[in-house]
This record gives sequence, structure tokens and C-alpha cells, in this order.
Amino acid sequence: MTEKPIAGLWRNRVYRHLFAAQISALVGTGLTTIALALLAYDLAGGDAGRVLGIALACKMVAYVAIAPVVGGYAQRLPRKTLLVTLDLLRAGFVFCLPWVTAVWQIYALIFLLNACSAGFTPVFQATIPEVVTDDAQYTRALSASRLAYELENLLSPTLAMALLFLVSYNQLFILNTLAFLGSAALVVTAVLPVAAAETTSINVWQRVTAGIRRYLGNRTLRSVLTLYAGVAAAGAMIIVNTVVYVRETLGGGDVQVAQAFIASGAGSMLAALWLPRWLDRYSERGAMLAGGLLLGLALLVGGIWRPGFAGLLGLWFVLGIGLGLIQTPVGRLLTAASDPSTRPGVFSAQFALSHACWLIGYPLAGVLGSAFGPRPALLVLGVIALAAWAFAGRLWPAE
Repeated sequence: MTEKPIAGLWRNRVYRHLFAAQISALVGTGLTTIALALLAYDLAGGDAGRVLGIALACKMVAYVAIAPVVGGYAQRLPRKTLLVTLDLLRAGFVFCLPWVTAVWQIYALIFLLNACSAGFTPVFQATIPEVVTDDAQYTRALSASRLAYELENLLSPTLAMALLFLVSYNQLFILNTLAFLGSAALVVTAVLPVAAAETTSINVWQRVTAGIRRYLGNRTLRSVLTLYAGVAAAGAMIIVNTVVYVRETLGGGDVQVAQAFIASGAGSMLAALWLPRWLDRYSERGAMLAGGLLLGLALLVGGIWRPGFAGLLGLWFVLGIGLGLIQTPVGRLLTAASDPSTRPGVFSAQFALSHACWLIGYPLAGVLGSAFGPRPALLVLGVIALAAWAFAGRLWPAE
């Protein structure tokens, strides 16, 4: 009798350790997100929003600039040593946050912290298909990873609020330090495959850009990147303007803001749970293009309709489904477009280029929402998402 993919996946000891490392790092990072907002308020008071906005920009710049560099050199370094070192560096930078006394120190530490994450995450993701070699099990692994991200978004704020009744926000940084150390320990205990040796000698610039050139040279991956323009438009609308729409347009409070975020997270989780069954029979193309269409239509409907709170929850739920349909299967396409020797570079290229879309999406959603209000922002971002869907559909070969 054939073993079920999900059962075989969890019998894989190396994957279990790596997944536990991911969970540990995600929970710690979620706690730091809350603590950072409180730290910014202590240092900047009413200007905390600007401080957090710049810190978020520092994060995106680190992702875009550093990921290709690490991806270019990942094959020349011992994989386990690289991952553990980056985890230890992340732990060290977070540990410094409770002692900052100036805003510029926040910017510097956030940049350094996310520069390490920009190296760690793509190499970590590129390792999973070499650990989980069965296609069906790998699809379940991607679904589990997406669920982990969404659960972190839902549960970390709740956990942080509970802990803040017992400890100061500075202690949350210490807990994140311990979480990164736990992640490093779990990676140490995993037996990782040896990175494939390079077969060519190339210069520094070629090495750094090799992953991006390989990525952009693949027609399917160019289509994926186009869809990520829609992902950034919809995701930025949710992250940046939910609080504005709920509080200013609908007159709601903090509980309603949290419920709106939960609705989008629930939609994404539903898509991640459903996708493995779809991908057992059908291609990634259909699911991802359906997700792009959902994003564009939901944003446009929101801009035209002006939903109340119940309608907003429904729209955010649909947006979450669209985001999950696009983001969950990407690892399969990256794996198919690379071999073990080029995989870290391709995953790093996806990481950097997709975050470049977010780097544009965040300020665009913020400026549109601030200058014209949430409804015009929904309409403009909806047009962008629909254009991305239409262009990706034409670019992506149906076969």
C-alpha cells in the first residue's frame, strides 16, 4: 500500500528538525515585531509610525540587496555552517535591541538583522527540496510552510499580548534571541545534504547575478514575478491600510482591526490546505492565475462597493485566498527551474525580486491611502493586480 505523502513527510527526521527551526524563528520574529513597535513609541512618541515605516524600508532594502550576494556564494560555503552562523548573528543583533537609545540604532540593527535573514531564508528554502525529494511530499512541505507563516501572523500578537502582562517588551527581544538560538541548535542536529560543487569558474559580478539571470531567463518564473506585483499590491493594501479603513472609514476599534487581519490570514491558510490536492492532479499555472484574478477583482470590488465591516471581512478573506494560491506553489516552480548547484541562487533571486515588488507596494499603498483615502487606493491597486494577472497569463506558456 502506498504511503500517504503527508505521513511520509513527517517521518523525515531532517525535515522535522528544519520545520521546527522555522517555527522557532517565526515565533521569535513575531514577538520582536510587537516589541519593536513599543520600542519605537518609547523613543519617538507620536512619530513612531514614521520610525516603523523607515525600519520596514530598511528591511526591504536588506532583502533586495543581500539575498543575491549570499545566493551567489552559497555553493562555496558549508551549508550547515552558513545557516547556523546566520542564526547566531540574528540572535546577537536582536539581543542588542533592548539597549538602544537612539532611533538610528534601530535602523542599523533592523538592517543587519534582515541582511542575515536575507541570506538565511533562501538558502534554507533551497535545502528543503533536497531533503524532501518526493514531489507530493514536497508540495505538502510547501503547504506546511505557508501555514506556519499564517499561524505566526495570527498567534504571535496574541502570545505577545499575554506575555506583556508578565514581562516588559524588552524581554520579548530576549525571547526572540532564544528562539534564534533554538533554530540554530535544530539546524545543527539535522543532517543536511552536501552542496553540489560548482563546475565553472566565474567572476564576482557573474556569481552575484547568476541566480537573477537564470531566474529572469525562465519564462515561467518571469510570469511568477509578474504575479508578485499583484501580491505586493494586495498584501500592502492589507498591511498598510486595514487600520485606516477600519478606524477612519468604519469607525471600528482595535478588535475589529485584528479581526480583519485574521480574515485574510484564514483565507491564505485555507488555500494552503487545499492546494496540495489540486497540485496532485493539475498544474501550478491554473491555481496561481486564479489567485491573481481573485486579487484584482476583490480589490476593485472593495473600491467600487465601499463595504461595511462584514463585507470587509469577506473581501479580506478572498484576498487571503488569492495570496495563498500564488505564494504556496512557488517553491515547486523554483525547484523545477534549477538543479542542486544553481538552486540557492534561484531561490535567492525569487526572494530578492519578490521583495523588490513589496518595496514598491508598501509606499504606494501608503501614499494612495493617505492622499486619497482607502477606496481610491483599492481601485488603483486593483488595476495593478489585474494588469499583473493579465500579463502573467499571456507570458506563462499554457503547457
